[in-house]
Amino acid sequence: MTSLDWNPYARNCPTRELLNRIGDRWTVLIIGTLNDGPRRFNEIARAVEGISQKMLTQTLRALERDGLVTRTIYAQIPPKVEYALTDLGVSLREPLKELELWATTHMEQVLAARLRADQAPEQEQ
Repeated sequence: MTSLDWNPYARNCPTRELLNRIGDRWTVLIIGTLNDGPRRFNEIARAVEGISQKMLTQTLRALERDGLVTRTIYAQIPPKVEYALTDLGVSLREPLKELELWATTHMEQVLAARLRADQAPEQEQ
């Protein structure tokens, strides 16, 4: 298949699952955290405030499965495990940085819109 054959709007297309993974908030934050180089599990957990151990483990496993992150185990006592972006993961970093920039640039507008919506009388749909 070529890239023209993939259709994320089709129900069973694998690109839809990939877009769900990429658009997940934890994925965005973990990829951003790993941008500066390999990190250990607890370093990632400290950098991504609010993520549970379970969610961090699940997200890292999914990112590894998708080829975006590598997990390296060093044979030492105690064992050392590091996570790092693959070349594919690095290629995802730029579009995610753009999303981060968009969010920080437009946050005031979004907050104002939320406030207006929350204060508006409810309308029937």
